[in-house]
Amino acid sequence: DKPDLEFMVEGHTDNLLIDQEKASETIPGIVDNWDLSVKRATSVVRILQNDYGVDPTKLVAAGRSFHMPIADNDSSVTRARNRRTRIIVLPKLDQFANLIEEGMSMNVPVTGPSNTINSENKPD
Repeated sequence: DKPDLEFMVEGHTDNLLIDQEKASETIPGIVDNWDLSVKRATSVVRILQNDYGVDPTKLVAAGRSFHMPIADNDSSVTRARNRRTRIIVLPKLDQFANLIEEGMSMNVPVTGPSNTINSENKPD
């Protein structure tokens, strides 16, 4: 139970166009890949809510259609990789902004890894 987090489930599809007649027989209301991607996301949201007890007020379902592929759509194998869901953890932005403001008010410098070379020509 994390009250400061929300979860967005994104649905994705391959780039093949939906056969509306066949799609409406199996999944009513599916017109195109946008609908299919949202349906894919909502099915995962329902599983998270019903099977895992995730508070539905913390869940968002979204569809991306075929517009964000992770693989080429040139074969059945690579198209299958694009038919997926992705769960994104979202911090509550107001709390996130407060943390940033607190950090800035503390005047703490942001530093990264050292790029200096020691006498043995090895990174510190």
